[in-house]
Amino acid sequence: MTPDFIIGGAPKCGTTSLHHILDQHPDAWVAPNELYFFDADDPVAHGDFLEMDGDDLSWRDPRDPAIQARYEQRFSEAPPDRLIGEDTTTYLMSDVAAFRIKTTAPDVKVIFMLRDPVARAFSQYWHLLRSGRTTLSFERALSREPSIILGSTYAPRLRVFLDALGPRRVHVVLFEEFKKDKQRVMDGVTEFLGLSPMSVDAVETWHNRTKYPAKAQTLLRLNHVGRILVRHRYARHLKGDIPWSSRLAHKAYRRWFRFISRRILTEDHPPSDMRAKTRAYLCQHLSDRNAGLSELIGKDLSQYWPGFLQ
Repeated sequence: MTPDFIIGGAPKCGTTSLHHILDQHPDAWVAPNELYFFDADDPVAHGDFLEMDGDDLSWRDPRDPAIQARYEQRFSEAPPDRLIGEDTTTYLMSDVAAFRIKTTAPDVKVIFMLRDPVARAFSQYWHLLRSGRTTLSFERALSREPSIILGSTYAPRLRVFLDALGPRRVHVVLFEEFKKDKQRVMDGVTEFLGLSPMSVDAVETWHNRTKYPAKAQTLLRLNHVGRILVRHRYARHLKGDIPWSSRLAHKAYRRWFRFISRRILTEDHPPSDMRAKTRAYLCQHLSDRNAGLSELIGKDLSQYWPGFLQ
């Protein structure tokens, strides 16, 4: 069993809300959570998934029949006669996902949501901080956490997906348009998927409110513990027998994150804005990394993303 459609990225671009809305369509069903299958062995997107078995490297191999069976099992609760979807926002970051999707699910359709790459990068930094993955300032993290920049590098891999699947099977949504007019955007999504139109006013459209620390320095200090535990967050993902030590560490991380969520993550907005000099750097660099993107999707993105030059 393979999905009929995939929400393939990018992270921090509103994909959780899109997932939530589509899952309420009477003729669609989206697997819970992100599945991380076609890029399960990608060390950039999922460094947590690579482990050591003594001196040997251990990883989640998408070609392993056991891993494939666990992936297909994630769709087992789908009601009959519905379009089946999955949501994994890291596929757009991966150099291997498009090829694997084409090979494994040759008729699948893929939806991508894109956001101002500078704002998206800043949002991902706060996600890394909230989840215990970084002990660095945003400026230092730009050179130490490659997923921040790669997650905002849309154009090269979007071209790969278009080449692999063809333009009729790839649909691009802008986060800024989604925020402004959800109904119009969802009409485009349902038409792309071959679903009947749905009234956005009749369903829950908001999901996954992000919370921030009142003081970033407090969380940065706590993350010296959190970054040790977070490595076990996905210990059970697509794996069978789990060592007791990993199960124990997974429980410890969940308790740690509950403590952080209740005591530290109490604010609706980041405690600080991006520095002007950092923004100027990212506007220039991410514009160049996304050269030709406006032409690729047929929209002048400088009208949506301040400082975008391509």
